[in-house]
Amino acid sequence: MTQYQTAGENARLKLFALLEAQGVPTSEADDLVAALEARAVAGAQCEVVEPDMYPGASGEEFREGWHAGVTAVSEALVGIADRDWARRGGRSAGAAELAVHIANVRQRERADLVRLERFVRETVLPRTHPNTTQRRRVLEALGEAGGLCTARTVEMSSGDVILCTREAGHYDPDDLPGWKRGKSDGTPGGWHRAGGSIWSDAGGTCTPHTAV
Repeated sequence: MTQYQTAGENARLKLFALLEAQGVPTSEADDLVAALEARAVAGAQCEVVEPDMYPGASGEEFREGWHAGVTAVSEALVGIADRDWARRGGRSAGAAELAVHIANVRQRERADLVRLERFVRETVLPRTHPNTTQRRRVLEALGEAGGLCTARTVEMSSGDVILCTREAGHYDPDDLPGWKRGKSDGTPGGWHRAGGSIWSDAGGTCTPHTAV
């Protein structure tokens, strides 16, 4: 039953939000929700009293017990419907109830974000290497990529856009990478770098680090 109670509460709060967004007065929203809830209970009461015979063993004693049980449940359901209907307009207003719910949700979300940020900063970031795409993505997620170079190029084999993973202000076109100086060590010199790609601002598919 817990899942139905949770789903019903969420649906009720969402209904209050929708009615509020449409400009329905708070008291009228309470009346509408109360009427729906009372109607649901009344429908259940009708289903309970509809069978007029015990579906199990036969006999007068069993029939009397069955009818007594049905009567007790029916009266309880009628009482619940009456109570819900009587509460219409007198409950804490739907808008106020919704505001409390939203505040609680946002508080939980903020707490979750704090825990997530701590995990990323303390566990994920230390496992990334400097000047790598993985580290850049982690810094972007933390909102700390402002100090990185903004130059980008296009990987010709895949068409993927690649962003430089080095610090901002590093670019020096005269500081040639290793392969330009006859070395095979892959050193980027003053050029841009991301993974195995090294490039300068002169390429046709490149967005210079000075671009906005």
